[in-house]
Amino acid sequence: MPAPLRKQRTVGSLYFRPTEVEAQLTALEQLSRDELLRRCQIRDRTHPDYVRTECLVHFMRVCHRDNSEARFASLYRVLLERAARCLPRSQNTNQISSGQAEINELVLDTFNILLSCDRNEYSEKLDFFEIRFDGAMAKLRLDAQRTVWRRQNRNTSLEAEETGEIRSDVEKAIGNYNPFENAKIESRDYRSRLDAAIDTLPNLQQRIIQMLRKDVPIDSKDPYAVTISKTLGKVEKTIRLNRDKAYAVLKSILEGDQT
Repeated sequence: MPAPLRKQRTVGSLYFRPTEVEAQLTALEQLSRDELLRRCQIRDRTHPDYVRTECLVHFMRVCHRDNSEARFASLYRVLLERAARCLPRSQNTNQISSGQAEINELVLDTFNILLSCDRNEYSEKLDFFEIRFDGAMAKLRLDAQRTVWRRQNRNTSLEAEETGEIRSDVEKAIGNYNPFENAKIESRDYRSRLDAAIDTLPNLQQRIIQMLRKDVPIDSKDPYAVTISKTLGKVEKTIRLNRDKAYAVLKSILEGDQT
């Protein structure tokens, strides 16, 4: 049986893998090393023997227990190829902009650093990759974009500096998105992925999202009502801007293709 994840929520309980990931891990642990590697090398996601990338990350992480560098190297090549496929690319690599190429390189560098740190000592930062790999990679892309954009002094932040208004492209991306939609939130696996995604947000956005989750209103005409604006000491406009930015990140993380 696969060892549980170690990362904890703010309430103290541990994060857990989705049911389908846990079930496949349990089955894969019964295979020989050669058979496991063969299945990990299958690229077609519709193939009945396809190994989810979350499971591949797990087996990569436990390699150091076996002290098997050869096994680690074999799985590492497969995992790195899958990570690269998560990045925006044209069929003609010459068509990739210099900015996008820099972002892609930074994402892979960061991912490699996480893997290296975990090899030396268990890193809870990799736990999210065992919960939802595509979502974790989407978060790395968002972080890399911000870093590259700042480095190149591009005026591409989610919030327009001059007006303080949320950008139209972000509004379009969010649409009517609601991470707490009843049909979704009833799923235990979805709640686990949502909790892990929220944990990647900046502290202010985390607090806003957690209060929205508890149905605390952003503002109220009732002077005695408990509101997010009063609790955090921020004006309503600031709360709404940060809510929209948080929703954009959550949507990007949670709505990627399954691996």
